[in-house]
Amino acid sequence: MDARRKAVWLFVIGGLMIAFALAFFVSPYASSSPDGLNKVAADKGFDGSAQEHALDDSPVAGYAVKGVDDPKLSKGLSGILGVTMTFGIGLVLFGLLVRRNHRAPSPTDAPGGNATPAGVT
Repeated sequence: MDARRKAVWLFVIGGLMIAFALAFFVSPYASSSPDGLNKVAADKGFDGSAQEHALDDSPVAGYAVKGVDDPKLSKGLSGILGVTMTFGIGLVLFGLLVRRNHRAPSPTDAPGGNATPAGVT
């Protein structure tokens, strides 16, 4: 592995470690006040018309992990799962984009699919 590629991977891994640390240690102390949309709904008086979401019973609904009794630990684990899923989805999308760009024909490809030899015009 060349030095540039190694530096990129060290940067990515370092960023992930910082994101994991913030998700686990800082997210349990996030404000419990309603977010902007919930606050507006309460201020305007239509928060009572909210319906249950299909994923309300999912294992990580409500920024918590089901089965973990300690609320701070539950929220921290939920943050780690969120970082992991976001990074995984981003990595897959990035991989698909790189693969697509490698398959794209270069401007020097002939219409028949054969590249023009160097020095031939």
